Amino acid sequence: MKASLQRVVGRRRRGASRVTRACASIAFACSSALAQQAPQNALAPAGEQARSIGDLWWLFYYVLWAVWALVVAAALFAVVKGMGRKAGSGETPDEPEVVPDPAYERRKTFAVGGALGLTVVILFVFLVSSFLTGRKVSSMSAGGSVFVEVRAHQWWWEVRYTDSTASNTFTTANEIHIPTGRPVQLKLTSTDVIHSFWVPNLSGKKDAIPGKETTLMLNADREGVFRGQCAEFCGHQHAHMAFLVIAESQEKFAAWQQRQRQPAAQPTDATLRRGQQVFMGSPCVMCHTITGTQAGSNVGPNLTHVGSRSTIAAATLANTTGHLSGWVSDAQGVKPGSRMPPNNLTPDDLQALVAYLQSLK
Repeated sequence: MKASLQRVVGRRRRGASRVTRACASIAFACSSALAQQAPQNALAPAGEQARSIGDLWWLFYYVLWAVWALVVAAALFAVVKGMGRKAGSGETPDEPEVVPDPAYERRKTFAVGGALGLTVVILFVFLVSSFLTGRKVSSMSAGGSVFVEVRAHQWWWEVRYTDSTASNTFTTANEIHIPTGRPVQLKLTSTDVIHSFWVPNLSGKKDAIPGKETTLMLNADREGVFRGQCAEFCGHQHAHMAFLVIAESQEKFAAWQQRQRQPAAQPTDATLRRGQQVFMGSPCVMCHTITGTQAGSNVGPNLTHVGSRSTIAAATLANTTGHLSGWVSDAQGVKPGSRMPPNNLTPDDLQALVAYLQSLK
């Protein structure tokens, strides 16, 4: 009977061990997948400022883990030591200690004083490290910068690339292209409420405030696409107010700039011409600009090269035919409360309009 019981217990333990290992493997796989796919990660820096912030985070992480370990060890030591003293003295657990041991009291005072002193030292280290990190993040030289004006709206981002030659200035939306290895100076403001511009892979947060201009410096040291987000609650669709920062080589960036400075491509077939007519004859023309046409409103995003963007609706949807059709016909079904009104178009007109918008590369 005893041998049978031991075999049953052994099988259960082995089964529990296998389940534990399986759960650990699944957790590791999930965490690895999330780490590889995470669009925003302050611990995967791609720029000087983000790297400084990441170093500060790791300092806090390791020091606080050490503090936690010391506190747990001290608590366990106190429990074990107290139980040993009670057992050795023959006292019952409820019997009060009338005359404390002077040597024991001195040791306790020394331990408490040492812990207090260590706390002060740790806080001072954190203070100095935070100050030095803040100064390093804000001290980047602006020499040779690319200047970009970013204006926050509920709930999208207007991006304007300025140039000393007025004809080279152009506007896009929700995607910011920057060259690697070159400082980028962002001038941030808002048209409605306070927003916060945050690209964790590249830098810290900076508020965009109505009627006030703030400045944020970026410098990407490798190519990549980095997701940014509004980090200040700004209304109903705050969670869907994102953007992409595309860091690319200087050559690719210059080529992209040259394409963006061109007017919109003219329709080349009957479907695209019909799509342009639908756009010009619908409420779309009251809110959007398409350079090279009579559409010149600045209420909504500039659509001159909307077909070249990888997302729509402030990085809410991939820029595909299906998503664009759904967004044009019923934006409220995608982002309730957004300023984009529904458009009651016939299927043929909607298809032609979407084809025209996707041709604007």
